[in-house]
Amino acid sequence: MRSIRFATVALATAALALPLMAGSAAADPSAGRTAAPHSHATSDRLRAAAPEGFVVGTAVAGGGHHLEQDYPDPFTYDREYRKVLARQFSSVSAENQMKWDYIHPERDRYDFGQADAIVEFAKRNKQVVRGHTLLWHSQNPAWLEEGDFSRTELRAILREHITTVVGRYAGRIQQWDVANEIFDDQGNLRTQNDIWIRELGPGIVADAFRWAHQADPGAKLFFNDYNVEGLNAKSDAYYTLIQDLLEQGVPVDGFSVQGHLSTRYGFPGDLKDNLDRFDALGLETAVTELDVRMDLPESGEPTEEQQRKQADYYQRTLEACLAVDGCNSFTIWGFTDKYSWVPVFFEGEGFANVMTDEYERKPAFYALRDTLKEAAREDDCEKHGKHHHRHGKG
Repeated sequence: MRSIRFATVALATAALALPLMAGSAAADPSAGRTAAPHSHATSDRLRAAAPEGFVVGTAVAGGGHHLEQDYPDPFTYDREYRKVLARQFSSVSAENQMKWDYIHPERDRYDFGQADAIVEFAKRNKQVVRGHTLLWHSQNPAWLEEGDFSRTELRAILREHITTVVGRYAGRIQQWDVANEIFDDQGNLRTQNDIWIRELGPGIVADAFRWAHQADPGAKLFFNDYNVEGLNAKSDAYYTLIQDLLEQGVPVDGFSVQGHLSTRYGFPGDLKDNLDRFDALGLETAVTELDVRMDLPESGEPTEEQQRKQADYYQRTLEACLAVDGCNSFTIWGFTDKYSWVPVFFEGEGFANVMTDEYERKPAFYALRDTLKEAAREDDCEKHGKHHHRHGKG
């Protein structure tokens, strides 16, 4: 986003010394008392704490694994959820509602109901929208994966889908994840399990960006993936590919790291260095799907040390983004454990979000809030200093 030289160590120490949850209440360090699960106060909102021009987002729960759970659609029926979603965040991403199997369930039929509702919600609450996703190997409908299409037909299907979906929301979606998870962890293209690359060849990726740009020239177009936080074979593959595409004039605007982290593993300390190299290519960068899961004790309640470590991972990820000029979008993948995807896909792990099932704030929430506030103060000081310098010389 911008160069911020705040005292990282001091801030980390302060954030991790925050009062931890006891029983069912979370303590707000700035209040010195037990806080409500959430607050109406502007000072307690992540979106209000953020520096100017920096958006803080979350995934909007719905579709996908939620359909198999014993609760109704969260975004549609949980009023408390929507209240917190509106208050806390300046950006929203569709968790599943814009993926192929949800938005294009039959070849000749689209279902825009949930996607439209998210975009309208964002407009009412002065939020930007990230579109997710247009070309992916997963969550495709059976009619597509099992259809006996020629290469010409399949190419036409993808072009029509991108043109229809991106075109519908032209001017209303700020960023699109155009190509999602196209490399494996060894840095090889998914030539077997990605229907688009397998059947149409690697060149289809460039075409997807071109078609998306034609449908909405104002949207920023991204590559998006997991396990690309650090400098490794997978992120190297993206770096090489994007250089090549830019040389060809393909409209690639950004590279985003998902950030599905686990306290089982060390923090990717080279995250900033990795974002910096994509920034140097002239790209925007973003964190798009951050959560930090952990192995829970038999009691199901994390220890204080686990909560401190989680808060540290959240904070360090945010700090890395804030320290890069072109990283202006930071999204956590859900904010309440009530609707988290983690326990469904990672047995024995959980507690991955910044609020509990009851919307009580964890130390991770305060670590984000205070880091954003500190960055905003640094920005204000820099602007204030430049302002006086100009007048001093005048």
